Amino acid sequence: MILTMKKGQTGKLKSIVLVSTPWPLYSRPSIQISALKAYLKAESPELKVKAVHFYLKLAESIGYKLYQAISERTWLAESVYAALLYPERTKEIEKVFYHEAREKAELRKADFRTVTDQVKEVSDGFIDSIDWGRFGLAGFSICLCQLTSSLYFIKRIRQSFTGLPIVVGGSMFAGEASAGLLEAFSEVDFVVNGEGELPLSRLVGHMMDSGGHIPAIPGLVMRKGGRTGSPVSFNQLQDLGSLPHPDYDDYFDLLKTFHAGKTFFPTLSAEISRGCWWRRPSGQCAGRPTGCAFCNLNLQWHGYRSKGASQVVSEIDHLTTKYKTLSVAFMDNLLPVRQSGEIFLQLAKSGKDFHLFAEIRASTPGGVLKAMRAAGMHEVQIGIEALSTRLLGKLNKGTTTIENLEIMKQCEELNISNMSNLIVHFPGSDAEDVAETIRTLEFALPFRPLRLVHFWLGLGSAVWQNPAAFGLKAVFNHPNYAALFPPDVCRSMRFMIQSYRADRGYQKRLWQPVKKKVKAWNKTYAELHCGPSSSPILSFRDGVDFLIIRQRRPGAEPLTHRLVGTSRAIYLFCRRHRSLKAILGRFDRLGEDRAAPFLKMMVDNRLMFEENGKYLSLAVPARPTNQ
Repeated sequence: MILTMKKGQTGKLKSIVLVSTPWPLYSRPSIQISALKAYLKAESPELKVKAVHFYLKLAESIGYKLYQAISERTWLAESVYAALLYPERTKEIEKVFYHEAREKAELRKADFRTVTDQVKEVSDGFIDSIDWGRFGLAGFSICLCQLTSSLYFIKRIRQSFTGLPIVVGGSMFAGEASAGLLEAFSEVDFVVNGEGELPLSRLVGHMMDSGGHIPAIPGLVMRKGGRTGSPVSFNQLQDLGSLPHPDYDDYFDLLKTFHAGKTFFPTLSAEISRGCWWRRPSGQCAGRPTGCAFCNLNLQWHGYRSKGASQVVSEIDHLTTKYKTLSVAFMDNLLPVRQSGEIFLQLAKSGKDFHLFAEIRASTPGGVLKAMRAAGMHEVQIGIEALSTRLLGKLNKGTTTIENLEIMKQCEELNISNMSNLIVHFPGSDAEDVAETIRTLEFALPFRPLRLVHFWLGLGSAVWQNPAAFGLKAVFNHPNYAALFPPDVCRSMRFMIQSYRADRGYQKRLWQPVKKKVKAWNKTYAELHCGPSSSPILSFRDGVDFLIIRQRRPGAEPLTHRLVGTSRAIYLFCRRHRSLKAILGRFDRLGEDRAAPFLKMMVDNRLMFEENGKYLSLAVPARPTNQ
């Protein structure tokens, strides 16, 4: 490719700009552009790199509440800038916005055109305030909710700076999606396929050396002779140990310019690993897809890599000291098994009162979860997804219902907010899956309710790759894209959010009882946890040779149960799920004829959960466990 020099440019690249547009969480700096900035500066110290967190500016301008309400729904977010990109399609686009806004109280009275006018004014003013002519390359990180906003920025910038090379990357563009973007949008010159450090640094290196001809670069799709090159394989770091700390200076510099009433203490984004060890690099294992069947979050990576414990601890200590904030969100799709315990044990010893968030698997050992809590883990999102082992098998989760309940109970015990999901309408789920789910919900009532999430089809997921196996008759771009984009764009691109044809009406009817049950669960949990002196719904107090279990109920006096001697010992032994064989082995003088009636009584009273001959005690200590 021969780059066209913009007016005033004198050959070699000296400075670049990396941009993150709306609608990420405004309270977190973009780790994508901040990590890239740090890496590029380490590779080329003489290069000037500016990271623009424009989404923060927009949030401050239109108000944090309005921004957050829009940013929480993909179609709300994408519709706003779609109307700015294609004003002639505003009527079709605003229908999408109002349909999605119905369920959000903050937006029920919002006027779509007023919102888009506000956003346009702030965006255009910000774009016009920057001298894009001083940069030799502009890069855009495009993740979920950032597609139309990034395209609008790119279009506006290129109107005035026609020779400015544009490179895009991010989770929205991996594999098949990368080439389609170049075909649909002539303003884009390069697309990074997968991880950005190596492809972007190679591109920058060539532009710094020659300022002209760019050879083929692994991991980069570019235009050649007016046509787009085919998608290329990944070009990613083999070892994350060489990564420098993310550079969040630009985010905090922008935040300092805000009025005192608009400032806040941000949550720092951090990463321990990249990829997913549950998803094998080949995508198949013994003829079966690997990874969760519904997931497409790891398409931009090949395999799984993680940082060492000392590197992670040093990075968290450095970032929190430098930016004087203690909230940290780990962006990993899956934490490493071996290093996690050591990482959080070391963080706990740092003396800093952290407030941490992470995504974890249901199979996370109890000891690791305790180490997380001791380090300051306040919120987790667990890969629960279902409360039916039969359905978990279809989802290819590799976990069971009793494991899910156990970690939900542990979070309740450790006072960790469990912000996990329960997927409904999954293709191929049936009445037996729903019946299992409803039964399990009876036992899950003492714990924080799961959030209902309707299944959506992701490009590249196992369901998308093999639709017939899940009862799908056809797959295609989500219909909302047809409202947001012109027909020629929809024909040339495969978007990350897909749709499908199947018996969707049946799934909606099938899962209706679960929806009602979860709604009642939320109401009960909130009712029993209101007031300053609320206690666990199901708790126990240990009297050394006896145990008192308290079972709180809505609108009624609590039930109490007393267990003595061996009954107490069995109940405490099953705080982790145990098989009947293990129970009998531990209490060798207790035969099955005596153990079985006791265990059945505990299950009948919803004090224990049983699955396939395994038992889990559900009560948590009445005294909060924080360490």
